[in-house]
Formats: sequence, structure tokens, C-alpha cells
Amino acid sequence: MRLGADHVRVRVPATSANLGPGFDAIGLALDLVDDLEVHALGSPGVRVEVTGEGAGQVPDDEQHLVVSSLRAALDQVGAPQTGLHLVCHNRIPHGRGLGSSAAAVVAGIIAARGLIAEPEALADDVVIDLAASIEGHPDNAAPAVLGGATLAWKDASGFRAIGLSVDPSIAPIAIVPPTHLSTKAARGVLPATVPHADGAFQAGRAALLVEALGRRPDLLLTATEDRLHQEYRRSVMRDSLALVDALRSRGVAAVVSGAGPTVLVLARAFGGGASTDADEAIAAVFGGAMGGWRVLPLAVDRSGATVELGSPSSR
Repeated sequence: MRLGADHVRVRVPATSANLGPGFDAIGLALDLVDDLEVHALGSPGVRVEVTGEGAGQVPDDEQHLVVSSLRAALDQVGAPQTGLHLVCHNRIPHGRGLGSSAAAVVAGIIAARGLIAEPEALADDVVIDLAASIEGHPDNAAPAVLGGATLAWKDASGFRAIGLSVDPSIAPIAIVPPTHLSTKAARGVLPATVPHADGAFQAGRAALLVEALGRRPDLLLTATEDRLHQEYRRSVMRDSLALVDALRSRGVAAVVSGAGPTVLVLARAFGGGASTDADEAIAAVFGGAMGGWRVLPLAVDRSGATVELGSPSSR
């Protein structure tokens, strides 16, 4: 496999995993995107420039997730390694449960797709399997690749995913706290086993969530109930779970986004406009004092990660 291009532009969306009961399986792409440019250099080495989220905090060498993932993808298809100049404009908050690491991993693999002469070697199913293998689970990687809502799983052939229908009235709102939390810390408080009754409850709610997302958004409050992970995480994100409780008590389908601490609201837009059925509840809970929290009205990103060839002259 040879390289076929020396400059690509990549766009990759934020994602929210779990959506309540769909632990490590269901995810949703959000229209909050990172934009990247990758130049293949004629000389060895790596240069990384980052603006926006994570600037001055993420590695600027081979340890950068985009770089290491791009190299893993080149190795996967037998393409030669190359010097790299990576330019990132990041909008996805880091350490907030909005899939920033999955976005970086997917961006690197998709960039490799654009650089190689036979991009079909990194088809979506290959990208999902490789990204999920790097991440350890597919719930963020799958919607980052495919867009929309996805259901992902692992079988003997590796990680796989399919798209799910999302009703056009669903209007996600991310409520982002000023503090961050590592996925490792959030997973560290989960028990090794759960009661059988909770497992049965979770299976029913996860099945209902698929129907609620696609055809019955009026059922989202019930469909986003969870007994598998959120309550166990209360000790490491008390403010987030208190916000979830306050919103749900007002009839709003609020969940912890991924490993948190962002809270995701699956609201419904009024008549296709900017207002949603959750706006008043969110305003009432905060009472005008945001305390560093950011309310981000978003939409469902339906395209997923994209790559296009850049102009060689722009290097």
C-alpha cells in the first residue's frame, strides 16, 4: 500500500455514549466538531499545533492520539510511515464525557484513509473496529464514524456497529461543568457484578431506548432510566447527578453523558425551532446562576467523520 496524498482535512464530531441504559453500546453524534489538517512531510518527525480545547495540555509529539492512531491505521493497511504536521482546531471539551479521545482516535484513522492510495482499505467497519480496539469500547467510536445514533457490540470478528433511527424532533443539549473527570476514574467506581433484577431492568430500558430514539420520543424519560452505572458514579460526580435528578424530577430526559461529568438532555424541539421542552426546566434549576456550567444547545450530527484532500500549495 502506498500513500496517495500528502495533505488532508478531517472533521469529526463529539459523541455522547450510553444515553442512560445503553452502557458501552449506544451512542449519539453531536454537531460539536473538531477540525484537523494533516500534512505528510518529506522528512521524519512530528509537528503538532493545537488551538481551542486542550491547547497546551495535550502531547505535541508521537504521543498525540491523532498521531498514534494515524500510525496504527497506516500499519494496519501496510502503508509506509511518514513525517507529519498536524494542525488541530478543537471544540470538543476534554475530560467531560463528550468523546474527545474517541474523536482524536477516529480523526487519526480517517486521516490515514485520506492519505493512502486505496482508501477503501479503511472502510467504515475497519475504522470502527480499529478505533474501538484502541479505545477499549465502541460506544463513542461508532457514532463518531457513522454519525447519528449507533448500536455497537463485539463478536468473534471484532467490534461492529449499526446505525439507529433518530426522530427529527430530538434536540440534544449538553450541559458542561467546569470540572473534568477521567474515564478511568469514572469506571473505577463501578462494581464487578450487579443484581440480576437490575440487569433485567437495564435490558428492557435499553430496548425501549431504541424505540424512543427512532419513533417514540415521548417515551424518552422512561427509556433513559438506568441502574447499571450512573448511581454508582455519584461519589465522583455529585453535582452532575444532582443536576440529572433535578431535571428528571421536572420531566426532562437527562442522563450522564458517557463517563461524565457532562449532563446530556434529550429534549424535543418545538415546531423545528430553537426552543425545546427542556428550556424552562434548565432555567429553573440554575436560576440564573450557572456556576461555570455551560449550556450547549446542539443538534444530532448525521454525517460522522469526513475527510477531504487538501491543496498541496497550502502547506
